[in-house]
Amino acid sequence: MNAAEQAVTVQMASKLGAIVHLFKQCNPDLRADLHPWANDPHTRHWVDPHSIDIGFHLPGWSRRWQARSLLLQIRFHSDADSRQRRAIGLEIFGFSYMSEQWRFSTIAQGVFSGPNLPAPELRHQLRTISHEIITLLNT
Repeated sequence: MNAAEQAVTVQMASKLGAIVHLFKQCNPDLRADLHPWANDPHTRHWVDPHSIDIGFHLPGWSRRWQARSLLLQIRFHSDADSRQRRAIGLEIFGFSYMSEQWRFSTIAQGVFSGPNLPAPELRHQLRTISHEIITLLNT
């Protein structure tokens, strides 16, 4: 679900701003997109209501990122007994003009996969940011 639709409280809007800030530490030129999904019936059919999705766009293709755009999907689980919603993991995808180039998931094995991976130091930085995002959302 688009991050902008999830920013219904000051607390959540503040957390989303902190997430954008964490990514901008990797590259200050990143442009955040809190509406990465189109608002049409076909797209709405595929939107996961248990996620927060943020797009990031670089000014052009980046050798370091091996991508032009990123999609961050933060997955949540709601406990029926306590009615508490917790972040359980996230996925980051790197895209070029042609297609998906790489992905990273903290939900699966916590490894990067794809034909063109980002630079090793950036992979380390994204792992660290992922942990910080989950901690931030669960406080």
